[in-house]
Amino acid sequence: MVNSRAYESTDWQRLCEIHDASRLDELSLTVGTEAFLTLEQTAESEGLFDDKLVVAEVDGVIRGFVAYSDDELTWLYVDPQFYKRGVGRSLIRHAVADSTSAIELEVLEGNTPALKLYLSEGFKVIKRVKGKLAGNEEFAAVGLVLRHESSAKRSVL
Repeated sequence: MVNSRAYESTDWQRLCEIHDASRLDELSLTVGTEAFLTLEQTAESEGLFDDKLVVAEVDGVIRGFVAYSDDELTWLYVDPQFYKRGVGRSLIRHAVADSTSAIELEVLEGNTPALKLYLSEGFKVIKRVKGKLAGNEEFAAVGLVLRHESSAKRSVL
């Protein structure tokens, strides 16, 4: 069972472990691991703490985290040992349920596992963008922008 709760400062080291392992997997599928930067190097400049930050625990151990605002899911990382065990799905559902409007996110083109997960949760690809890799602008990247209409918004229409 996955339990979600607000981030606490004592969670920091575990978030670093999860991000760094999972980010390497993400980059190996997309722009290459040469673009890797640790969470300690990027958290502040990429706004990890700007909005809501929630961790997911399984048996009392943090196995993933999500950061989001009302209209954007900005971070989602899961412990690689817990891929395909419902942790990412639970965090996505938490962010979507807590959103008061449509919520968007970007996924790197080539990150097929993440894309499949988002699509299975009702996100739709709305555009493809080329640019620089967020957090490490030395690298070119292609991303897909996805959007999920909130249930509250859909019910009003």
